[in-house]
Amino acid sequence: MISPLAYIHLDARLGQGVTVEPFAYIAADVVIGDDCWIGPGAVIHDGARIGKGCKIHTAASIACLPQDLKFAGEKTTAEIGDYNDIREYVTISRGTASTGTTRIGDHNLLMAYVHVGHDCVIGSNCVIANRVSLAGEVHVDDWAVIGGHCAIHQWTHIGAHSMMQGGTLLGQDLPPFVIVRNDTLRFAGVNKIGLSRRGFTPERIEEIHNACRILFQSGLNYQSGCEKVEAEIPQSPERDQLLTFIRSSKRGIIKPYA
Repeated sequence: MISPLAYIHLDARLGQGVTVEPFAYIAADVVIGDDCWIGPGAVIHDGARIGKGCKIHTAASIACLPQDLKFAGEKTTAEIGDYNDIREYVTISRGTASTGTTRIGDHNLLMAYVHVGHDCVIGSNCVIANRVSLAGEVHVDDWAVIGGHCAIHQWTHIGAHSMMQGGTLLGQDLPPFVIVRNDTLRFAGVNKIGLSRRGFTPERIEEIHNACRILFQSGLNYQSGCEKVEAEIPQSPERDQLLTFIRSSKRGIIKPYA
């Protein structure tokens, strides 16, 4: 159902079963997949590429102009996957000349007032709570949970299955599988509940926990800690993912436990 009170440019491409509520605005260079719902007052700007089954709620703004002084009007996109729930007043900037696009995967929940800056990459199955702000070129891996009112510095990398406590100001990379405290940006433990919900076995969670004890609680620097983990923890995809993340970090890793 498309409301006669909505504005849809004739060049916009809408799939089958798309609902557009009153006062929504859809620009010309827009592609929207099947069975999407575009809520009242939502604005879909040029450059939006939205997959199937997405819900774009009231007053959300998709593919809006980047908040970047270097942006010179280049043609870029914001590419959103399937079955995302994008709540009220969310803003998602399109890309800049840096990468050309902002990317969001599938099955994510972005709660009210979330801001996703230009050229960000968000994986799938993430939960980003109210009023979180992601600066430009932040990379969020799959299954991350970001608590309300967090602010993420540009170029920061957030690992898979990690969790940020509400109000965290993150300026360094957050490794996969762990929780970061909001007071001193230190390691606060392994995200055991989240991992268990996603089907990780107790044995695998214990291996991750043992690796994190060495990395974040042994007093070793991260280079030595990685070497000790390789020597003492059985090889697994999760162990290697954790070590690769730490060794490839460009911004530095959160502080160890204290």
